Amino acid sequence: MAELSTLARPYAKAAFEFALAAGDLAGWSVQLATAAAVAQQDVIKKVLASPAMTTAEQAQTFIDVCGDALSEKAQNFIRVLAQNKRLKLLPQIAVIFEAHKAAQEKSVDVELSTAYELDAETQQKLAEALSGKLQREVKVTAVVNKELLGGVLVRAGDLVIDGSVRGRLAKLAEAMHS
Repeated sequence: MAELSTLARPYAKAAFEFALAAGDLAGWSVQLATAAAVAQQDVIKKVLASPAMTTAEQAQTFIDVCGDALSEKAQNFIRVLAQNKRLKLLPQIAVIFEAHKAAQEKSVDVELSTAYELDAETQQKLAEALSGKLQREVKVTAVVNKELLGGVLVRAGDLVIDGSVRGRLAKLAEAMHS
């Protein structure tokens, strides 16, 4: 998995820099998400693995499947990926692109896991508090996790804030044993 991310990183960065210069981050985000979804289809995986097709044929088939969802520039990007035998990296490229986009826009997606459903006002208060702590615009997704006893478990990228009762009890037990 790490190898695929390493291979995908320069392509994602190039796409991001192009989209940023063109002022079309949102458009490229949608196009890459579409291309990534197409690349994950079993039929397309077989086409991409077929030694009977040239890279140009693979690229054209891929572009045809995407239809009007890809701009001319995005189609050229697909062709470059095909020439370098990197079409299978599209899901990783899309993820890395989104990370660059979020950093540029100073936003972060946050998942709140709670034992019970949160009302809109509580979600808004948590979003404001997290926005101040993370120095970014926060987009909150609330998830009910019946395994939690109470409290909240916050996931924002690679940051995890465990404010759950289970997490607090685990910390207390650890403190008592040390």
